[in-house]
Amino acid sequence: MKLLTAHVTNFRSVLDSNPVAIGGSTCLVGKNEAGKTAFLKALEGLNSVDPDYTKYGKTENYPRRFLADYAEKHEGDEALVIETVWELDPVDVELLSEEFGDGVVSGTSLTIKKSYEQESTSWILPIDDAALLKKLIDRFALSDSDKVPLENCRSTWLAGHRLEKLEEKSESQQELLAALSKYPKNNACTKARALLEPHVPKFLYFSHYDRMAGEISINQLAKDKAQGGIKDGDQVFLDFLEYAGTTLEDLTGATRFEEMNAKCEAAANRITDQIFEYWTQNDQLEIEVRLDEGKPEDKPPFNSGPVARARVKNNLHRVTVPFSERSAGFIWFFSFLVKFAQIKKRQGNVIILLDEPGLTLHGTAQKDLLRYFREQLEPKHQLIFSTHSPFMVPADDLASVRTVEDVVKRDKRDRAYSEGTKIRPDVLTTDPQTNFPIFGAMGFEVTQGLIIAPDTLLVEGPSDILYLQAVSKKLQMLGRTHLDLKWAICPSGGIDKVLPFVKLFYGNKLNVVVLTDFDRGQKRKLDDLYKAELLEDERIILATEIADQDEADIEDFFTTEFFADLVNHAYSLAGKNKLTAKKLADAEEGTARLVKKAEAYFRVLPDTVPMFSHYDPAYHLLTHPELLDANTKAVNDTLDRFEAAFARIAKYV
Repeated sequence: MKLLTAHVTNFRSVLDSNPVAIGGSTCLVGKNEAGKTAFLKALEGLNSVDPDYTKYGKTENYPRRFLADYAEKHEGDEALVIETVWELDPVDVELLSEEFGDGVVSGTSLTIKKSYEQESTSWILPIDDAALLKKLIDRFALSDSDKVPLENCRSTWLAGHRLEKLEEKSESQQELLAALSKYPKNNACTKARALLEPHVPKFLYFSHYDRMAGEISINQLAKDKAQGGIKDGDQVFLDFLEYAGTTLEDLTGATRFEEMNAKCEAAANRITDQIFEYWTQNDQLEIEVRLDEGKPEDKPPFNSGPVARARVKNNLHRVTVPFSERSAGFIWFFSFLVKFAQIKKRQGNVIILLDEPGLTLHGTAQKDLLRYFREQLEPKHQLIFSTHSPFMVPADDLASVRTVEDVVKRDKRDRAYSEGTKIRPDVLTTDPQTNFPIFGAMGFEVTQGLIIAPDTLLVEGPSDILYLQAVSKKLQMLGRTHLDLKWAICPSGGIDKVLPFVKLFYGNKLNVVVLTDFDRGQKRKLDDLYKAELLEDERIILATEIADQDEADIEDFFTTEFFADLVNHAYSLAGKNKLTAKKLADAEEGTARLVKKAEAYFRVLPDTVPMFSHYDPAYHLLTHPELLDANTKAVNDTLDRFEAAFARIAKYV
């Protein structure tokens, strides 16, 4: 059974949340105090695994500003807190069909509600009670006179009630009543609920995330058990041993040192392999499990008797430290994975509610946590979690994100008032502060998405991409060296942007080559790029090296004649405005760069001619590749230069 929607009302800051669509994983994003916890706690209260959480308690949880008007506002009834809609699994539908026969199950959705002061829940089931009653009447062949007491009766419980009141019953009426009495209180819907109730998931809520104790005194643990409870951190340690494939009893039950040591090492090896599949912050760590005798000078209760200890070995620094001395983020992540591995084994059919998980984790570790959610939790459980961290927002699945906002408006007297917490799927249309984590996640994802292949060619701008694509396609048609399709061409914004760009993606171990424009004023920036040693010098290809001049853009791969012709076609220049190779060469004598010359030429043209843009000639060439078909020296020399650049790049595929 799967939760489809949840609609919370009259609970803490939530006056009316709006119906909230719930998927396999649902991320609630909002500021502190926006109402994320209120929504999760209302959801938990519908069917909690906590045996003590059976009532909502209106004194504590009903919106306090309206509590005095509770009776009047709800006309003597109890206020509704939550209404949920569930999708029945095929096995659920089959179960109902087997019980009631064909034509009675009217759909595949189930509604479950709960109000204040209600320990149980109210159900709306997909059972056509009237159709079932008609089937039963037809089965037992009630005569017209037998049907008279059942006139206008459309439910099984009412039919049973009326039949029970008859002093004398016909044989057919008795058979019908016997069939109805198989249902609790003659009610088919009550029977249907009894069949489905074991299949409804419970809600498992977490806001406090226990951290594993690094050591356990066996004697103290036995004492704690005898006195009625195990400390939270000690319980996580026991879960950790079970997760690793052993138990404390296994370790203490060993009769020889080598046997005990082998069990400890086996547990350590298994937990290391499992945990570090998701902890990518440091792959030089190992977990060690030891069982030894406490030493007199250790802190009680670890100064006597058997003590189980977990230690973390750093292979890079060749040192082991107690588990408790690792970073808070590592301890949290480790403890969380251990805890939820055991939940998967023990809890069965639960929906997991996580309130602000992973707050102590680095951004990339939060990404690891999302991967754990996706790979380990979601296949077995629906998951709803809240966050205000951009790294916990699944930017690749924004459809699963819901914004949570305490909506504040102003009345006619310009006084602020709250409409309560609203939860929406339109993640880009609410308060900017609410959306901040989403925008941050999108920005990170877009930046990461700029690199779309392991082999990345950095160029200056979009026009460079168009030129490279157009000429490469022509060279490929001619069977000459062209740009391999493996290369993802990405604009970096210029040579001064290459270094931060490469640093940003350095950890991705990408194969990067740079093809960049260059002028003499950029020498220091080029030197900085070389000094950084993030790229081999040969991977930085300057346009000047291809064009054989001191300053150059990619446009300088073209001959002056061809570029003038391309500009004429792109801007429909004719007559006295038509550009020639001589006009282009004379336009700006202080530079050899064709782009600068073209810009200077356009400045003296009439206002009816558009301003020169780098992009227009590039787009025209891409859309009119026939300009490269001419078998002229101007075209052939241009193709030769581009081919030389592609040959340099091809060395690194």
